[in-house]
Amino acid sequence: MAHRIWLFPSILFLVCSLALLGKETKSSARILKVLPHLLDANGKHALSPSLFERDAYQTHLKSHPEEVSTLRLDVNWMLRERFDVPLELRVEVRFGSGNSIQTLKAKTSLRPKKLRKRGWTSVQLKEAQYDAAANLIAWRVTVWNGAQQVASQKSFLW
Repeated sequence: MAHRIWLFPSILFLVCSLALLGKETKSSARILKVLPHLLDANGKHALSPSLFERDAYQTHLKSHPEEVSTLRLDVNWMLRERFDVPLELRVEVRFGSGNSIQTLKAKTSLRPKKLRKRGWTSVQLKEAQYDAAANLIAWRVTVWNGAQQVASQKSFLW
């Protein structure tokens, strides 16, 4: 009988704790999706607009690294508020295998249209930096408003 007295407060505490943990603070920007694409010598990531064809061509490029010229990350973002200054989109990518791992960085400005709160921005690594023979290990994308980070998303292995 005594254990039933503690049962209800314990369950109530657990439910309240989970509710508070589940609340996420709303930031002013959010990264919805990041798609890393290998590009061939012509700068194409697919031979036709079909998603099936894109996936097949990406598989082909992964198995034939000599045809790959560089990597492009397409970033889908969303803004919850307007910014007076352009935001900066930074990309960090890790390549390599074994003990030789290198990190490449690229950045671009994020300038949304006047009434647009969502969009896609592409960030392409410089061909001179990119080593097609190295394997893509992980990536991280961040959005910065001056010195303040307002959004980030990273791959599982970052």
